[in-house]
Amino acid sequence: MLDIMKDTSPVMQAFIGTLFTWGMTALGASLVFFVRGANQKFLDSMLAFAGGVMIAASYWSLLAPAIDMSENSGVASWIPAVVGFLLGGVLLLGIDRILSKIDTDRYLYDIKDNKAKNRTALLVFSMTLHNIPEGLAVGVAFGALASTSTESTLASAMALALGIGIQNFPEGTAVSMPLHRDGMSKMKSFMFGQFSGMVEPIAAVIGALAVIWIQPILPYALSFAAGAMIFVVAKEIIPGSHEKGNVNLASMSLMIGFAVMMALDVALG
Repeated sequence: MLDIMKDTSPVMQAFIGTLFTWGMTALGASLVFFVRGANQKFLDSMLAFAGGVMIAASYWSLLAPAIDMSENSGVASWIPAVVGFLLGGVLLLGIDRILSKIDTDRYLYDIKDNKAKNRTALLVFSMTLHNIPEGLAVGVAFGALASTSTESTLASAMALALGIGIQNFPEGTAVSMPLHRDGMSKMKSFMFGQFSGMVEPIAAVIGALAVIWIQPILPYALSFAAGAMIFVVAKEIIPGSHEKGNVNLASMSLMIGFAVMMALDVALG
């Protein structure tokens, strides 16, 4: 595989690498097809599991890399993380207010509860937003090969794509399962789940083409996505998983989701 990729342009390498990450998101989202006759407790636990995945991903996949990238940027390494994180929360707050005033029936007609519709829209938006800087990061890693093309740097870029792809598996599940919980059909839940990863190949190509301009803003973009995800978890995911009274089950499921995502992120570096 390394030999095949070595003879390909960095932009195409980035595109191929993120096709894999998108495919893993779709694979995770496809688990919704195997849920048969799930009761409310299971569905609430899956919503909380999604919250745990999102919290862990916010730190290990987004904030921690953002801080590492900022160490040699000329500013304190915590500044991009704090600025991006807070801006992400502010954006989602604004989107939340806008969503409450518009009609989402065109796309979410199979979800009857208006509160659930709002939660669905915010969940899909935040997970999609989170995948954009990850795609950019892969694109930058492959784009850098244009100036320093060695087998070790190519292997590092491929390892990054592999790691993000494996992490994307539970993230795809974390989107599709809650959507099905709120009344969306399995097929539509899957489509929205895999769509959240579709932006990665697009972002990767942009990152590879504009590596010099994209690299300095990556810490802010990663932290921005983390802030958006934490806002959704705090405002919608945790309260939603408690709505039917399954508080203890939801709390433990959130911790399990966090532990699974933490283990993947740390193990895959």
